[in-house]
Amino acid sequence: MTGLDRRPAAATDTALPRGPLAGFAAGSLGMGVWVTVPGLLLLYFLTDVLAVGPWLAGLALLLPKVADVVLHPWVGHRADVEQARRGDRRRLLLLGCALPVAFAALFAVPGRLTGAPAAAWVAVIFVAGNLLFAAYQVPYLSTPADLRIGYHERTRLMAFRMVVLTLGILLSGLLAPLLTGGDAATRAGYQRMGLVLAVGMLVAMLVGVAGIARLRGSAADPTPAGHGGWRALRTALRDRQFRWLVAAYLAMSTTTHLVLAGVPYYAEYELRDPGLTTVLVAAFVAPALLVTPGWLVLARRVGKQRALLGAQVAFAVGSLVLAVGRPAGLAVLVGAVAVLGVAFAGMQLLPFSMLPDVIRAATGTGAGTYTGVWTATEATGAALGPYAYALCLTVGGFVASSAGESPVQPDAALAAVRYGFGLLPAVAMLAAVLLQRRYTLDATARATS
Repeated sequence: MTGLDRRPAAATDTALPRGPLAGFAAGSLGMGVWVTVPGLLLLYFLTDVLAVGPWLAGLALLLPKVADVVLHPWVGHRADVEQARRGDRRRLLLLGCALPVAFAALFAVPGRLTGAPAAAWVAVIFVAGNLLFAAYQVPYLSTPADLRIGYHERTRLMAFRMVVLTLGILLSGLLAPLLTGGDAATRAGYQRMGLVLAVGMLVAMLVGVAGIARLRGSAADPTPAGHGGWRALRTALRDRQFRWLVAAYLAMSTTTHLVLAGVPYYAEYELRDPGLTTVLVAAFVAPALLVTPGWLVLARRVGKQRALLGAQVAFAVGSLVLAVGRPAGLAVLVGAVAVLGVAFAGMQLLPFSMLPDVIRAATGTGAGTYTGVWTATEATGAALGPYAYALCLTVGGFVASSAGESPVQPDAALAAVRYGFGLLPAVAMLAAVLLQRRYTLDATARATS
């Protein structure tokens, strides 16, 4: 029997050392910047700085993600080829370390471009950046499935990653609006922000590459990567457990990115204080630094899936409070965002630790193929979220503007800002709950690990 026909080697109770764990997790700092800042500021940058209409701005962010549906699985296949030929995925990881260049270029729109030309620039750079992001993220997230570790150790590994990712999201979410100039953001401010954060991204991503090499040195799986190409892709898509997990994660990713895209609008037009953008981002992200260990404990006690369902329901309830808007009071609204943050921590930790469970249960398909489909799903959600919010603004008649302008928004646009930030996420998250309930692998994976 060849390596292509065998199941992965059995998982062990190996406890990964903290040093390599921390190095691996450091890579998430750089990815956290890419995940957060475009989702938080790019739509606003287009509509309120570059005078791009909301429908076109949403399209400029959506179309690059359509390419990801093809690019990410292809990158996953290449990652498996690298694993089979070289025994690691290091070359792809190093290629992905060019991502900071694309990040800086994304906010460095040349000359005085506005409107459609500015949207085209952002869309093209976004495609390049997403490809580089896939080159890093796919082999990075394949690591837990490449190691001989069990059900709970995979959760522990991803908990380390989650804490550092949260730190990256928090720091970039707080620093990015400040570096752009805050209430008086300018094109030059956005360029400055892109350059400063790009440097930090590069350092963190290189540390992550070194951390992965150390983890593989302590607990690498000697089993070959498995078959790849279209055959592997078909196998992954036919995997019932994977399909339900991916479908639920698409709904979750869409919802969380919708909320991120809506934060600057909700702060400025509903709470009437653009400075509260930083407060809302902190309330959304900071709880994860405190509650991630709690989610880890809960997953050990009740299983990952049950814990995830609880996180999804909590997110939906918090979103409904935000739909009330100013009458609820600022303290209540900030508290509701904090509830979303607690739930967000669970929705980042648990699905990502369930993915390697699915991969290890599969027969002979490389981890990169599964991870490529997964990251394509994540990228699609990252596009659909802002696009859905942009459509809400368009339906409400939201008026786009250039930096320094303050057009009067119609009442319908203000209502769209509020309901798009609260009611729509609640509906999308309830869809995630219904999809997640169809996933049935968790009990088996927990019992056999």
